[in-house]
Amino acid sequence: MNDMTQPHATWTPEGETPPKVSEEAVVEAIASVYDPEIPVNIYELGLIYAVDLNEDGSVKVEMTLTAPACPSAQELPEQVRNAVMAVPGVTACEVETVWDPPWDPSRMSEEARLQLNMF
Repeated sequence: MNDMTQPHATWTPEGETPPKVSEEAVVEAIASVYDPEIPVNIYELGLIYAVDLNEDGSVKVEMTLTAPACPSAQELPEQVRNAVMAVPGVTACEVETVWDPPWDPSRMSEEARLQLNMF
């Protein structure tokens, strides 16, 4: 059975074209990354501010951390980059850590608040 939700390459007279990257697939990849101190994925925590997909398959992610002194400041952006690069069709990924606006608990999803008993 063919899974139609996965992007796939197509053939043209000029040859194979790469699969089209979907925002859903990139978000799903980002949601596989967890803050090591909080048992909720970083997408649900509201740490992802922007995801930009380009026609050439490159992706730019703007993210923040829960605090500037976060002990995971070096590893989380790299984990996001690695997760996004694993998405079929992604050719490059730039992850930028931004501090404005500062993160606060109001950015968390309802699901994250329930998981952390912060409702």
